[in-house]
Amino acid sequence: MTTLGQLKSDYSPASSLMAALMQEDVFHPAPPVRFEELGVPETFLDGLICKELLIAGAISGRQLAENACIPFGMIEPRLLALRSRSFIVHRGSAPLNDYIYALSEQGRDFAQALMEASSYRGAVPVTLDEYLNGVEAQSIRAEAPKRAQLEACCRDISVEASIFDDLGPAVNAGAGLFLYGEPGNGKTTLAERIAQCFGQSIWIPRALYIDGEIVKLFDGSYHEEIQSAGSGIIKDKDADRRWVRIKRPTVMVGGELTMDALEIRHNAKTNVSEAPLQMKSNGGVLLIDDFGRQRMNPAELLNRWIVPLEKNYDFVSLSNGKKIQVPFDQMIIFSTNIDPRQLVDEAFLRRISYKIHVKDPCEEEFRHLFKLAANKLGFKLDVASLSYLIEKHYREKNRSFRRCHPRDLLRQVKSYCAYNDLPVEMKSEFFDIVCRCYFTEVI
Repeated sequence: MTTLGQLKSDYSPASSLMAALMQEDVFHPAPPVRFEELGVPETFLDGLICKELLIAGAISGRQLAENACIPFGMIEPRLLALRSRSFIVHRGSAPLNDYIYALSEQGRDFAQALMEASSYRGAVPVTLDEYLNGVEAQSIRAEAPKRAQLEACCRDISVEASIFDDLGPAVNAGAGLFLYGEPGNGKTTLAERIAQCFGQSIWIPRALYIDGEIVKLFDGSYHEEIQSAGSGIIKDKDADRRWVRIKRPTVMVGGELTMDALEIRHNAKTNVSEAPLQMKSNGGVLLIDDFGRQRMNPAELLNRWIVPLEKNYDFVSLSNGKKIQVPFDQMIIFSTNIDPRQLVDEAFLRRISYKIHVKDPCEEEFRHLFKLAANKLGFKLDVASLSYLIEKHYREKNRSFRRCHPRDLLRQVKSYCAYNDLPVEMKSEFFDIVCRCYFTEVI
């Protein structure tokens, strides 16, 4: 049996770097030149300015433009208009022919009314059409990762080499798949690595302006912003700042998933909406972990996605009841401990054409996993104590190997040694102690 840790990949750093550079700059959001390109009414920008001043007190015009993520030349005419209406006043001069602005009494009343109507502040949102163009230009289905890329992304974990024959075509196609098998065998870890096979980064809007409503898209819980401003063929500083460059997202949800999370959620208090999970995962991977253990019936969840999986678009409703069409452009992975045939019918299995069984490791791989975990956790591998563990706590108990066991058991040994002020080492008696706590035996 050959594990990935023993493979030598010909995927060179130079070719990886060039591929990343090319992939990253397929789409580059250019900054708007004219106000009309923003796609929002002048009154909307006036509201953002006033609400920003209500919170900040006094702030320069250029800082207002910075907060709105648009060029100063676009906000300057609106400042003049608000000042002519006596909503804002000058509080002093600022560098570069700028001024410090503050609200007048009339402007404060106006801003408070706006804040009660909608508390949204920050970047000017992007129109739905711009977002659609961005998703299409950065589509995950336009990528075609090869075996070398998949192996490179999984280089530091142990995966049976044969699994790439099954997994690779699914990743290359950007198609949905089922990963199923016993718990603790690395299905979730494998799914997370799949996202790294595609382009290194994508651009997404911070928020969307759809039919007069604000829908927040960027979510720090799922999106990791790339801070480096000097990467890529075109510098990030030359991009539209209403967009943010992120690592291709991996949105992972488990048993807590509800149908509500798949719809635009409107907050009646703030009058700001939140994009659903499938929109937040566009351009990346959507992992439904522990599938079949959600609070809704599996068929209900799958029926919700039959059309999106086939058509690559979805329909969601705004708070005003209007339905809009949005992209469904991600690799969706269902990870489950249950045989997919027990969860879904044949019609849905046909739409998820790749079903991959992640099996228990054999003894050779199990020993290799212990070696990897020992190196990471600061242990010197002791072959004798490892053989004792396998004989005493696996063969005698007729217990199956799991890929998570080496890491988990060694972590407990390390905690036991630290607690008792002992040297961190692998010993048979330490394994006896931690196995008594780790494994549950029904009496």
